[in-house]
Amino acid sequence: MRAVLLGLGLAAAALVVARIQRLKIESELVIAVVRAGAQLAIVALVIDSVFEHLGLAAVFVLVMFAAASVTAARRLAGVRGAYRIGALSVAAGSGVALVVLFGLGGYPLEPQFVIPIGGILVGGSMTATTLAGRRVREEITSRLAEIEARLSLGVTARYAMRSYFPKSILTALIPVLDQTKNVGLITLPGAFVGMILGGASPAEAAQVQLTVLFSLLGAQAISATVSAMSVGRSFVGEGERIVIPEKVTAS
Repeated sequence: MRAVLLGLGLAAAALVVARIQRLKIESELVIAVVRAGAQLAIVALVIDSVFEHLGLAAVFVLVMFAAASVTAARRLAGVRGAYRIGALSVAAGSGVALVVLFGLGGYPLEPQFVIPIGGILVGGSMTATTLAGRRVREEITSRLAEIEARLSLGVTARYAMRSYFPKSILTALIPVLDQTKNVGLITLPGAFVGMILGGASPAEAAQVQLTVLFSLLGAQAISATVSAMSVGRSFVGEGERIVIPEKVTAS
């Protein structure tokens, strides 16, 4: 408990910095801290029961997926079909990774493996979905005149926007690429540290961490691609016109 209080003190330092620098995120910081505490407390209360039944573990992962999809959709404010895009993108990345890892025998289909790995993959897919989708949204809204000039030449809307998709996907993958490149040299990720603290050997911890990182690369690449392409398509109206919703224009 003492360590948690010390960590809370550092979070308070972040609040002070935000206040001094007028970042206007003080309320978000407080909400993040309160939500994290409440959510982990609830998880700690129910996790023992969930670990006893594979069916409950599956429901638990589905709850995480639903929360991730809603969060991604909210961060894509103004995009038509944001909830559908969020769910589809998160499901595509995390779903493929889970099928490969558990369907092909990488890990046994047991709750103690399904829940933590599922949570990591769903969370990573959510982040990639958000980053890629928002970057496409920003590119299209800020470069509307450029896109319309291309459309006037008779090309399709998808062709007129195609240069923005790779940039958006790359933006979404930068965090996981940096994490993978620097693991062990600059950072020791959570899975590795957690296993070491739990008594596993460094070799076993390294194997699990590498599996997680490599799986995240694949899952986030898929989610980012689906998100970027879907968000781009959502701006295309009848007659290959680019339609910018009022909410996006206002923001």
